[in-house]
Amino acid sequence: MQEPGWTSCFVLLLLAAPASFTSTGGDLRPCQKKDFYYQYTECDSTGSRWRVAIPLDPGSCSDLPPPTRGTDCSFSCQAGMFLEMSTQQCTPCAAGSYSLGSGLRFDQWDAIPVGFTNLASFLDSGPNGEDVQSCNSSSWMPQGMYLESNRDECTVSLVYVVHLEKQGSVSFTYQYPDNNLLFEFYVQNEQCQEMAQADDQKWIKVTSNGDWDTHTVSLKSGTNILYWRTTGILVGGKMVKPVLLKTIQIEGVAYTSECFPCRPGWFSSMPGSSSCQPCPSNTYSVKGSSSCTPCPEHLYSLEGWAECKVRPPCSERDYFQIHTACDGEGKTQVLYRWVEPKICVENVTGAAELPATGQREPCPPCNPGYYNSNDSTCSPCPPRTHSDGTYACAECPAGTEPVLGYEYKWWNVLPPNMKTSCLNVGNSKCDDMNGWEVAGDHIRSGAGSSDNNYLILSLHVPGFKVPASLSGMTGGEFGRITFVFETLCSADCELYFMMDVNTKSTTVVESWEGSKERQLFSHSMTRNASVTYTWAFQRTNHALDVRRYVGDVAKIYSVSVTNVVDGVASACRACALVPQNSQRAGSSCVPCPAGFYIDRNTNRCQECPPNTHLAGRHTYGEDACIACGPGSVSNKEHSRCYSDCSFTLTENNRTLTFDLSPMSDVVSLTVGPSFTSKGTKYLHLFNVSLCGHEGRRAAVCTDNVTDVATKEERGDVAQFVNSVDSFICQSTIIPTDGRGFRMVISSQSVSLADTFMGVTVEAVLGGVSAEPGLFPENTRDVPDINFFYRSTQVTASCDQGRSSVIIVRCNPERSERGEISVPSSCPAGTCDGCTFHFLWESASACPRCTADDYHRIEGACKGGTQQTLFMWNEPKLCVKGVSLPPPSSSPCEVIALWLKMGLGGGAFVALLLVSLTFYFWKKNKRLEYKYSRLVMSANKECELPAADSCGLTEGEEPDDDVVYAQKPSLLGKLRAIANKHEDRESSESVQLNSQSDRWALG
Repeated sequence: MQEPGWTSCFVLLLLAAPASFTSTGGDLRPCQKKDFYYQYTECDSTGSRWRVAIPLDPGSCSDLPPPTRGTDCSFSCQAGMFLEMSTQQCTPCAAGSYSLGSGLRFDQWDAIPVGFTNLASFLDSGPNGEDVQSCNSSSWMPQGMYLESNRDECTVSLVYVVHLEKQGSVSFTYQYPDNNLLFEFYVQNEQCQEMAQADDQKWIKVTSNGDWDTHTVSLKSGTNILYWRTTGILVGGKMVKPVLLKTIQIEGVAYTSECFPCRPGWFSSMPGSSSCQPCPSNTYSVKGSSSCTPCPEHLYSLEGWAECKVRPPCSERDYFQIHTACDGEGKTQVLYRWVEPKICVENVTGAAELPATGQREPCPPCNPGYYNSNDSTCSPCPPRTHSDGTYACAECPAGTEPVLGYEYKWWNVLPPNMKTSCLNVGNSKCDDMNGWEVAGDHIRSGAGSSDNNYLILSLHVPGFKVPASLSGMTGGEFGRITFVFETLCSADCELYFMMDVNTKSTTVVESWEGSKERQLFSHSMTRNASVTYTWAFQRTNHALDVRRYVGDVAKIYSVSVTNVVDGVASACRACALVPQNSQRAGSSCVPCPAGFYIDRNTNRCQECPPNTHLAGRHTYGEDACIACGPGSVSNKEHSRCYSDCSFTLTENNRTLTFDLSPMSDVVSLTVGPSFTSKGTKYLHLFNVSLCGHEGRRAAVCTDNVTDVATKEERGDVAQFVNSVDSFICQSTIIPTDGRGFRMVISSQSVSLADTFMGVTVEAVLGGVSAEPGLFPENTRDVPDINFFYRSTQVTASCDQGRSSVIIVRCNPERSERGEISVPSSCPAGTCDGCTFHFLWESASACPRCTADDYHRIEGACKGGTQQTLFMWNEPKLCVKGVSLPPPSSSPCEVIALWLKMGLGGGAFVALLLVSLTFYFWKKNKRLEYKYSRLVMSANKECELPAADSCGLTEGEEPDDDVVYAQKPSLLGKLRAIANKHEDRESSESVQLNSQSDRWALG
């Protein structure tokens, strides 16, 4: 909502200013006293003013009394009196009315009183840019006893304009039980400028359910525009509890010209009263009554009623059962009592009767830590003793200590440190009725006077003390409360569990709507302080003054609180003994240092092994030291496991090393914007600490809406309530442009990851799944690294607590810090509200480079030198680690070895061919010579060659080569040589011409 501009401010001032008209018509009748009233003008610089007559119906009469000088501006009447304007004298109020003198009081809310205005905001625009005007019907609603704010997320201001003649104040009585509704009060002057106010004056303190508180702000003289403004935050889909205003009182007006009549159901019996009183039960009154009238016998009324109602026939809803205290014989019995005040009648047809008293039964045993004394009452065991409630208290053996705390599981009487009450929304009481009743094995909600009562059960714990046997645990848990409950409802009932730390701030820890099966809830106390735990049950949050749903009940079966300072013991626990070289007695218990467990054999303190942590509920035995998850280490105190931002993976005979230290700082992720059904714009802010900074949960989320009354209180609450530290936390953000706030609103901060489970490439760890299908597929040859977290604090919707998974993915295109995102199908980071998923893409998520990530390239030999280069494998999927070797050069020869071998082989083959050619040429020449000789000798007539004579001259070598008659070719010569070598023993045949043949044959 935008601040009221000049136009709206001017309209408000016009509504507050009286009209001053004087008729001049000559044909009108003279005005009588009933036709006008008197009003003072504004005071001038001398402190004087005039009394003027104002017509009730302008233009209906004439001849109004002329203005006369009024009383001095400093004049005022006492409480119980009013200024009678005709005589300008203070006059006592008549019986049946009241006056504050110089003040105004508004406590009748059958309708919006005159002068008050509702201003609902028109949101800027919807998610698609359209104008959203769905807040027209949102307003503060009168409910008779109180004024109720809107229950939606619209911004609605209740505005009242008042003019003060002197400095004064405004105080109002209110209920503000739900911090999901922003409630602020501020003041503007006549120029619509906001008056200076401290935060503790502007932001209203949250109250407990059913409690009323009063807020007072000083006002300056002059015109004051008062704003009561509320805005709901309905991002979770849960309807908020409205703000209730019961009484508004303004001091500092100069006078009041009339007394206020008592509202119906109230009276003032004496003249000159400054207030009215409510009529008692079974009486009634009309407006302006000086006394109350009794109801007829068949009718009834409750306190402050304006009418009587018919008494209905009695039914089972009109009585309840209780258990009597144990008598001297250890017996108890069930009694039935009518719900008070009794409004039903028994002596009519169909009416139920009060059941008879039950039989006397044995009392249930005492609660653990108590024993049954001689007077059949349960008394707490003395210090250093214990009992389970069925036997006498016994001392703890040497080397042990009592387990102190509260454990209530039998409900014959209410324990002394528990109280019960009933708070009515309208008048803050339930006729002294008990809110809860004991019922043997459980305690249950009572009847109440109406269905919208808050039935209160509270348990006070003075403080916590970690025993010596648990001193080695440093997980930050000082104590724990656990209870088992169920609700049986037919309407919109709700059970609240709250805690009030050091009586300064009441915080709703968890709430459950509607019927809930029997279940266990546990809450850890992370700070040593006095605390009051409160259960508040309301059958319906609608304004009902009847008991229609009295059968709707809440039951608590057991309540257990550990490590209470003045608690009792139900058992003994082994503790660590003093060291053997100590001068003290060896059976004395001593606290172990942080991260130490108690050895079972020696009862001495022993440090937990490396990379283990004490995370259970005991420190006895080495099994108390739980191993950290994969890829995680423990801090020095062995209180928490964390990641050192490094990870090693062996895959395919290759070791990958990841250095995630650039991602160790806290990163913020804003998701949205989103819009509620009525257009409220909101964002989800996640703060993520991936590695935890040596075990510290460095991610912090803070609510910036102050709900405290003093600065000292603000500092105390901020450390405990308004901020959370975790590995991953979430806040709901309402930006300034979505609501017209002067600052960004951060609220609903929750922890999503208190414990680091481990880091692995597997998709499942400890029952938590990474769900990689929610994100785009990893197409690179580097596996995703999954970080698993858990928050053990259970909620109504997450009975196992919340869990979170961060998928760390290698992406060389991102920076070292990278970018984190949520699944597109689950824009709030979670699909079921219990498991949150994140994808963190970063270059730091790539493994460190090794020699396997690059290859070498050898250049050509140029000028006797060869260059060798090194290149990364593409795509490059590594960072840091080894660097590329620098380029190198080495001497080389121009002709390569293979070329040398080829040339050598070629030369050898060429030489061989030349040799063979020469050999065969030589051989051929010899054959030709032999042939020619043979031919010459054969041509001599009538001579035959001598036997065995070839005509060789002296010095010629004999040769058995074949001689052809005709000159053979080179190929024929080669074939003949081959035949000669195949058959060396075959004889040579010599072909001669025909003449030679004849000679030979002849």
